[in-house]
Amino acid sequence: MRALAAFVVVLGLAAPAVARAAGPRVPARFRSIGGRSGKLLAFIGTREGLTELKRSGVSLTVEEPGVYPFERAAGWREGLGATGASVILLTPFSAKRDGRIGSYALGTWPNEGGAMEASPASRYAASRPRYALPEGFVEVTRATASTRVSEHFRLGDFLTKDQPRVWPKYLVLDMRLVDKLELLIAALGEAGHPVNGLHVMSGFRTPSYNALEVGPGNRSAISRHIYGDAADVYPDDDGDGTIDDLNGDGRADLADARVVAEAAELVESRYPDLAGGISVYPATAAHGPNVHVDARGTRARW
Repeated sequence: MRALAAFVVVLGLAAPAVARAAGPRVPARFRSIGGRSGKLLAFIGTREGLTELKRSGVSLTVEEPGVYPFERAAGWREGLGATGASVILLTPFSAKRDGRIGSYALGTWPNEGGAMEASPASRYAASRPRYALPEGFVEVTRATASTRVSEHFRLGDFLTKDQPRVWPKYLVLDMRLVDKLELLIAALGEAGHPVNGLHVMSGFRTPSYNALEVGPGNRSAISRHIYGDAADVYPDDDGDGTIDDLNGDGRADLADARVVAEAAELVESRYPDLAGGISVYPATAAHGPNVHVDARGTRARW
């Protein structure tokens, strides 16, 4: 198993082991964990980033993948409150064997190993940096599924909707997506449609789960969902399992999904670095209207 590829800092999560921080010289890029939205409660960094923190005088005693309370260093970003942070070390991608980590089935990424030559989609993915293999996986247990990664979202919101009895589960999550969703909530309020949050109908999909509906008119074999930076969402403040009537016409329908998409367009116009896919999906027998939002780095519409 290779060295751990990355770590996540999450505010306000309790866990049995402790990662202590001390010293006032936290690097500037580690102080900006609020994101563009100011709502992010998580930071994803590389192994080199962890080394940089240690050089700055912050002592982090973490060894195995998992969740560790983080005692906020002097000089850490102001305004994040007194709650301590936590460090989550990612399980490295190399921990996956025969498409699984333990009992949890993940499958094979299109650009992984021998799969690269299997299809045109695989060859496409292999030639583009934004389809690089994930650095690693967040291990999610029953206890840590409730971990807040931002003001409105928890780790469990983004889990693949399968294997209900298998724990721990493993998740790929790009915090740029979470930032974009928080900005989307704010943009809806600004446009006169205040919502309490967004329901994530589909977040991360394991390649094996995504493959169940790959084909014309269905899922892409290189869906952004398998790379952890896409979600299908809708506001559901009344908890009835379908999109809220945002435009006040007495119906919950595709017109309301278009309101969400327009707000997402506004977010992208303001934050081009969060560019990605935006698409409105109509109701089906399985679900109501929803909006696909991703942060792939380039504009995409379909």
